[in-house]
Amino acid sequence: MQLRVPWQTQPSPYRDEAAEHNLEWLRSHGMLKDPAAVSVYERWDIPTLAARSFPDLDRSGLRLATDMFSFYFLFDDQFDGEVGLDPLHVARVTDELTAIAHGGRPVDTPSPVASAFGDLWRRLSLGMSRRWRSRAAFHWEEYFSAHPSEALGRVDAVVPSRAAFLEMRRCADGAQTVLDAVERFGGEVPPAALHNPTMRLLRQYAADAPAFSNDVWSYDKEAPRGDVYNLVVITQHELGCGLAEAKATVQEEAQEMVDSFARMRADVPRLCDRLGVHGSERLAVSRYVAALASWLAGWSYWEQTTLRYRAEGAIPVDQPNYIDELLHAS
Repeated sequence: MQLRVPWQTQPSPYRDEAAEHNLEWLRSHGMLKDPAAVSVYERWDIPTLAARSFPDLDRSGLRLATDMFSFYFLFDDQFDGEVGLDPLHVARVTDELTAIAHGGRPVDTPSPVASAFGDLWRRLSLGMSRRWRSRAAFHWEEYFSAHPSEALGRVDAVVPSRAAFLEMRRCADGAQTVLDAVERFGGEVPPAALHNPTMRLLRQYAADAPAFSNDVWSYDKEAPRGDVYNLVVITQHELGCGLAEAKATVQEEAQEMVDSFARMRADVPRLCDRLGVHGSERLAVSRYVAALASWLAGWSYWEQTTLRYRAEGAIPVDQPNYIDELLHAS
């Protein structure tokens, strides 16, 4: 059961350099210390996700993309254990990070995640317009602020409605921040094009298809610990069906989004003509849509090959000292 993307990307030639840099970056901020965690993390193969999702980036760009992806996964996994059952604790952590996205400075002795995100946000926003920074900061706020509510869901153990789930999932998956980064790498898209319904749908498909597919792949990891914010769990609950049918239903929805994306992207040149988007702005639109397509292909390839969603790919985040070091200043 896999997402079929009818186009593929070749990995960036800078993949190995980005991988070496990424380990150094994570260690420099204290995000990876335990040798066992490093060994498992390397098996996730995050550099390949970046190298196939952003195959045309230069060395510096691919390093940034790899660091960004690594931050999502390592940060998210810290809430798999007891910390993820304490919404107030989670909110204190995420509020600090949200403040950084809105221009605040990390405290004098920041936690590893605050240190890493501060550096990540500085590099992502470098040279970007105020309009882009405002939008991207809001999307990072959405991402961080979803984690306390996910913790509430684990505590209450009440399966949410599909509508409530989608509100949460579209924040918690961080996809909008990835798509903001697409503009960071390929040029800012003019507002008239970015917010056109066709472009908004392309963006939504590029965000939702990987998220839906991810819920299928991550079900075996999430369901046993009581996570209710998983579309397979919700589909089983609402349809009263078995696990195999629920997984197939969710995967079919993800596939329909990819197919719709493939059809709609052909309309973009005509859309630019009608909106009077020419020159460098038209190039930015073209690069943006091409990058969304690469992201879908890169995610699909990585999702099928990574060990992250297998039992042997679980970092030992249930070690109290490891969590404490990652979430708190030393």
